[in-house]
Amino acid sequence: MLLFKKKFLPAIRSGEKTQTIRLWKFRHMRSGQRSYIPGVGYIRIKLVEHVEIDALTDADAIPDGFPTAAALQHELRTIYGEKLAQGHKAFRILFEREAVE
Repeated sequence: MLLFKKKFLPAIRSGEKTQTIRLWKFRHMRSGQRSYIPGVGYIRIKLVEHVEIDALTDADAIPDGFPTAAALQHELRTIYGEKLAQGHKAFRILFEREAVE
């Protein structure tokens, strides 16, 4: 299950937000995996890859629902400041909503 702040749910439902960046000690998900987002439904994981927060670009920020890399980096540091200090790695998770039957 992937949890998101309520402010991101409309963008996920509309298909505007198709990625998230999470900090973990090790990879928790893999490509092809099915997951669930409360308030949205089931998703399919398309890609999970290690990324460096400082190397994220504006193009990386858009599918995550942020206008710029600086805004995305600020949010990640705000949410994950303690995990960053503990050496957790950042992972980009690309996903798509599953069709509702």
